[in-house]
Amino acid sequence: MTFPLVGEHLALDLLNTRTAQGDLVDGPEGLAAWLAEQAGRLSVVDGVGEGEVAAVRAVREAARPALDAVRRGERPPAEALRVLNAALAAAPSHRVLAWSEGAGLGAAVRRPADPAGRLAAELADAVAELLTDPRVGQVRECEAHDCVLLFLPAHPRRRWCVAGVCGNRARVARYYARHKDETV
Repeated sequence: MTFPLVGEHLALDLLNTRTAQGDLVDGPEGLAAWLAEQAGRLSVVDGVGEGEVAAVRAVREAARPALDAVRRGERPPAEALRVLNAALAAAPSHRVLAWSEGAGLGAAVRRPADPAGRLAAELADAVAELLTDPRVGQVRECEAHDCVLLFLPAHPRRRWCVAGVCGNRARVARYYARHKDETV
């Protein structure tokens, strides 16, 4: 399975699993593939099942209306905040200090919870980070007419989620619209 846009803020990558073509994490296989794409950004989850799918989808469905409201400078829906806060509370984190020869002292984050709760909490944490980021108002929707993906532009003139895909389609459509009368 391929995902149209990865490498954005983790919360945006999560939201971008719902595309115009459908839900890319609608089952354990889709979620496992998405988690593989996110390697190194989330805890490793062995044996993705329906519980993990339900937990991830619950966070994603709460994140979208919260993000939409915050981008407009409005209060997020109470239910969205309740779902996100419940996910965060179900797997609180704490740091564990450990000494490693060669690397020195390090601190690893631990979330003692079942895999579904841990995964939901990590994603809810990413959503909370995005919602409270001063750049949240800069999150954009792709301008392609058939795309619903979100991104945080590094450049203020960025208009498409992936310039080589949505940008090219938009440029081709504009070209054909300008030249359609010439071909008749």
